[in-house]
Amino acid sequence: MADLISDSFFSILAAGFFVGIVVGLTGMGGGALMTPALIFLGVGDAATVVTADLTAAAVYKTGGAIVHKREGSPNMQLAKWLILGSVPMALLGPHLVSWFTDPEDLDKTLKLCIGFALLLAALTYALRLYINLRRVRRGHEHDETPKIRPLATLLVGALGGLLVGVTSVGSGSVIMIALLMLYPGLAAVRLVGTDLVQAVPLVLAAAISNIVLHGLDWSLLIPLVIGSVPGTLLGSKIAPRVPQSFIRRGIVIVLTMSGVALLDKAGWAPLGAGDDDTHPMLVGVIGLVMVVVVPFVWGLLRKQQGLPMFGSPTVAELEGDRYERAGRDRPA
Repeated sequence: MADLISDSFFSILAAGFFVGIVVGLTGMGGGALMTPALIFLGVGDAATVVTADLTAAAVYKTGGAIVHKREGSPNMQLAKWLILGSVPMALLGPHLVSWFTDPEDLDKTLKLCIGFALLLAALTYALRLYINLRRVRRGHEHDETPKIRPLATLLVGALGGLLVGVTSVGSGSVIMIALLMLYPGLAAVRLVGTDLVQAVPLVLAAAISNIVLHGLDWSLLIPLVIGSVPGTLLGSKIAPRVPQSFIRRGIVIVLTMSGVALLDKAGWAPLGAGDDDTHPMLVGVIGLVMVVVVPFVWGLLRKQQGLPMFGSPTVAELEGDRYERAGRDRPA
């Protein structure tokens, strides 16, 4: 037991707890936040961190999926086609990277992949909010049993599976926005439930594949699970009393800064610090610019849809069904 309590035990536990709170508050996938946090803590190389994060996610996502299944919210037919696409690619993805990457370059390659995945996650989350804003203004009828598009859904699952298998990022961001585009009539609660149900076998397959390739660091996994599970429960409990609009905008900024920092750390040519180093001033300036620019751009998008620049519906309200229903009674 003493071997498991390393010098970094409590820092990993704290990271798991705080990221768990954010996951509980917002419902966002933890991989996009946990993986870069652990890499920047320096508790292991990228492959070790991805493996531990995926294994921990398989634990806490299962509980959420069971709750949604009992409430009858997921569309199981849709989840089936996503799983058929995602699980094989989640199993294959880590092996593809190992086959085509020199072992000495694996850490750098994974950091590059995670960096780009984080930027993609930030972009898709922002796009998801914009799509929801348009749905509110135009109004639409919910389609509880949409006509399934097998090939397109299978391809979405395959892309998500590859992304998650390699980086641990994407099960709650890239797949979600693709579902919104393919099935615009699907209610928010069914969308989230479907995504959660398909995420369990996806994350489990990705975890197994990474464990086979890289092994599992128990000294990293145990504090991660111990911290993230109560953090997620606490975040879920306090979510109704927290102004989520600011948190969700903050997450887009944090994902962008983390993605840029990881690309910098991996020595991506346009940034190019490399040697496991970063340009802190560059990352800080990007964050500062986004703090100013993001609310302004969001306000302009709201005005374009005939809404005031600030106010209701808030970012958090756009994620629920109440404003979707109200949108049907508003003039376009």
